[in-house]
Amino acid sequence: MQAFNLSGRVAVVTGGTSGIGLATVELLLQQGAAVAICGRNAERLASAEARLRELFPQAKLFAATCDVLSEASIKDFAAQTQAALGTVSILVNNAGQGRVSTFADTTDAAWTEELHLKFFSVIYPTRAFLPQLQQHADAAIVCVNSLLAAQPEPHMVATSAARAGIKNLVRSMATEFAPKGVRVNGILVGLIESGQWRRRFEAREDKTQDWAAWTGELAARKRIPLGRLGLPQEAAQAIFYLASPLSSYTTGSHIDVSGGLSHHA
Repeated sequence: MQAFNLSGRVAVVTGGTSGIGLATVELLLQQGAAVAICGRNAERLASAEARLRELFPQAKLFAATCDVLSEASIKDFAAQTQAALGTVSILVNNAGQGRVSTFADTTDAAWTEELHLKFFSVIYPTRAFLPQLQQHADAAIVCVNSLLAAQPEPHMVATSAARAGIKNLVRSMATEFAPKGVRVNGILVGLIESGQWRRRFEAREDKTQDWAAWTGELAARKRIPLGRLGLPQEAAQAIFYLASPLSSYTTGSHIDVSGGLSHHA
């Protein structure tokens, strides 16, 4: 069980106020890590912090507003985190939702916005925390990515292209950072329960359908072999594995968390 204990480790989770990010924070705190979270929305950040402090009253937790797309903001957050909790050895890059658009209706501005969001939400935090990560012999970066990186959808052309680029970036960083003792991996998520899916459920036409029936029908339509949507906690478990010493000989890799939806080799 020693490999599961992260006592003495300091972790950072961007986008840690909801969904997969919040589930990851909970798991890291549960296993003894000190954790820093950030978000642009102060109200949502305060709500997440209150929930976490109620669940883990003895945990070391630091929360601060931060825009991961602002290099100055993320640098300040890195310095604040180090002052509050100590030197970071785990970074989870988890930010950004998908953009629904085809090639024909994606404007130049939309392309620029989407590519900037996906790339720099990884680049800026990694750049800011790398000096701290390099102080540890077994540091880890985990990037939350989408199955779109390997299995693009025509109605999400910009996001699919950006996700593929991040998958490549993970491999490049893994190779470059390996001599510095920093492992870099990612996960590829499929359909995961989220606020977005809950809102679609609330807007369903057949109000007699419960959540299980509605998501089961959705999974069947999407041809997910496991027949359901994934849970944020299931994605968090894959992130935890890649962030912990359990995966000490793994770098430049991705774990598929899609319930069998993946068709790529």
